[in-house]
Amino acid sequence: MKKRDNKNKNIGQKKESLVESLKLPKDICMGAMKVTMTGSREAWIENYRGILEYTEKLILLQGKTCQVCFEGTCLSIDYYTNEDMKISGCIACVRYI
Repeated sequence: MKKRDNKNKNIGQKKESLVESLKLPKDICMGAMKVTMTGSREAWIENYRGILEYTEKLILLQGKTCQVCFEGTCLSIDYYTNEDMKISGCIACVRYI
């Protein structure tokens, strides 16, 4: 299992190096989530895979390579599509897991 993890890690590193050298956008080429925040009140998220947990104190999202957790109070998902979403409320913490 370790060998496979190392192989996948090496492929990921090579792909990231190629994307950087060609000056291509990582969010599109690598499938990375893009989080844009306006202060601590709004967040726009692109390239997420799914919603794992949703309460007014915590919103946990799945990305291609990681999870992102928004913590705070009065959190709500104002809208979402297959490609992007908007979270509003009092965002106290954003963690990448």
